[in-house]
Amino acid sequence: MVNMSLKLDGRTVSGKHVAKLRKQGIIPSVVYGGSSDPISTQSPAVETTKIAHAAGRHTPIDVVVDGKKKLAIIKSIDMDPIKHTVRHIAFHTIRQDEKIVTQVPIILTGIGESIAERAGLVVLQAIEDIEVRALPANLPESIEMSILNLATDEDKLMVKDIVLGEGVEFADHEQDLELVIANVYEPSALQAANEASGGDAEDESEVESENGEVPEGEESSEDAESGDKSEAKPKSEPETK
Repeated sequence: MVNMSLKLDGRTVSGKHVAKLRKQGIIPSVVYGGSSDPISTQSPAVETTKIAHAAGRHTPIDVVVDGKKKLAIIKSIDMDPIKHTVRHIAFHTIRQDEKIVTQVPIILTGIGESIAERAGLVVLQAIEDIEVRALPANLPESIEMSILNLATDEDKLMVKDIVLGEGVEFADHEQDLELVIANVYEPSALQAANEASGGDAEDESEVESENGEVPEGEESSEDAESGDKSEAKPKSEPETK
């Protein structure tokens, strides 16, 4: 796997003053992890936003700080709820020789071409991602699952149908393999279920954007930059084994 790369500059501005950085097209960030002290950093908004959208929270990134390359994953992204722009990013450094736990997106392939859809049925995805454990070099960018052979409303895709790559395992050793990832529905049954719950029938499940909220246990960018050292020691870190 060829990692994406992002150059980060050291940052001295903190607290409410970071608002000036954002107006200048610069995104504040922090790099932490291992035995090193957290480093306050910053980078151009355009390049940083592209990396954040491409990597999500599952793809390793080479962050270059003061000329030193560090392998990292994005721990949290603070988004502006109105402008939908990146306000702050926390990078967690990792090691190539240590397995990490992270969420990997599940991508359904063959949408619109399945036997079920050709027969007028609807295929809905129930689970968007799954937590896996692997060395950084073995982490998949996504897990693809084909829906082509789904034919009736009794058919479904489950966790046990996932094919993990070499060196990749489910993070939870007691993972429920019967957990449903995708279901097939009769349109009338789907509409009736939605009307019964007070909603409207939809052909796709609603997915809450991971970048639209601050994860539980993580402070917002304003809090992280408040000068009370909350940024210097994030409250939670990805599990490493």
